[in-house]
Amino acid sequence: MEKHEAKINPTIGIITVSTSRWEEFGDVDDVSKIKELGDESGKIIKNLSNFEVIEYRLVPDDEQRIVAAFKELLGKVDVIITTGGTGIAPKDVTIEALEPLVDKKLDGFGEIFRMLSYKEVGTAAILSRAFAGVIDGKALFCLPGSKKAVKLAMGLINPLIRHVITHARGLK
Repeated sequence: MEKHEAKINPTIGIITVSTSRWEEFGDVDDVSKIKELGDESGKIIKNLSNFEVIEYRLVPDDEQRIVAAFKELLGKVDVIITTGGTGIAPKDVTIEALEPLVDKKLDGFGEIFRMLSYKEVGTAAILSRAFAGVIDGKALFCLPGSKKAVKLAMGLINPLIRHVITHARGLK
């Protein structure tokens, strides 16, 4: 633990944004179902998280549904990690749904994510809109849906979580 971190054990909530998976399975709000849904990116977040994942939501690529799931989890967890819906296709609306809700953006997260992605995928990293911010003393990380991208992002997120929450809550 760094000297500017409070002694907290943050809880995590995952929101998977996928219309195709949602059309197959419908609304899902049970962490234990991640594996049977075949949600590989959600499973990676859960398995690689250094903290307890206590909430999970599966939603379609729909701004209102994404916002509703986010607001529901905001009252239950310290950190929300989304996967999916961050690309540039017309249906990719996760960023449009959630960015207006944050109090402060953490631009460095997306910048470093794209820099590291560039080393792996070259100029395709330009298409990434990975995003992070804080709202009401809680952290939000919006990740692409690819397994490789989620693994990369979790390597950035894990060491930051306590630090982000400590500062967002003014606990330092």
